Amino acid sequence: MVPIKVMIIEDDETTINIYKKFVQKVDGFEIVASASLGKQALELLNVFTPDLILLDVYLPDMNGTDLLWEIRKEVRSVDVIMITAANDVRTVSEAIRGGAYSYMLKPIMINQFLSTLEQYKETKKKLSQSALIEQGEVNRFFGIMSQAAGAEYVEQTDQLPKGIDKHTLKKVRTHLHEASSSINAEETARATGASNSTVRRYLEYLVAAEEAEVEIMYGTIGRPERRYRKK
Repeated sequence: MVPIKVMIIEDDETTINIYKKFVQKVDGFEIVASASLGKQALELLNVFTPDLILLDVYLPDMNGTDLLWEIRKEVRSVDVIMITAANDVRTVSEAIRGGAYSYMLKPIMINQFLSTLEQYKETKKKLSQSALIEQGEVNRFFGIMSQAAGAEYVEQTDQLPKGIDKHTLKKVRTHLHEASSSINAEETARATGASNSTVRRYLEYLVAAEEAEVEIMYGTIGRPERRYRKK
């Protein structure tokens, strides 16, 4: 299999190195370039075309969504995943209109990152292997199916990513949907009998699958708490 060529556009060197380590954990991906400025990224795109760009919104010389449109003008064949702290509706809407494959909010959880790359790889593989596709596949690619239909489709077609078991997923999903308010990993672990780390991986998977949304709760002591609620 030819590796999926990835370009990172991010102005923080430490963050770039983190993304590189994350990408190395997923088979079939190869980092081929990185840029800290929008202008630098456009110059690189005049030389070669990656398959996938990991793009931040807050760049020193231009807004990432403006860069997304510039990329679209020059290179239509590249896919873009936005990774940013920008959670305002205007920016998210602009990313959707610009054709971003996915939109991940910082701070990024590694399980969410890996799950998104696995989903992208599977989508790219299916599109390259088929001349025609059915409506169910189209719905999944565009993320417009209902939660129930999505769950049924995934389990029937056995497309769960590595490390996600359908029985544990069902328990976590049920607890999420039956909760009257937001939940955290510890509460879900007690309800399902799984470990905190396992439950957190499944909750992040549901966020990546757009079945759940996450909110960051900042307290006065310790790390911020991630709480989840059904969408």
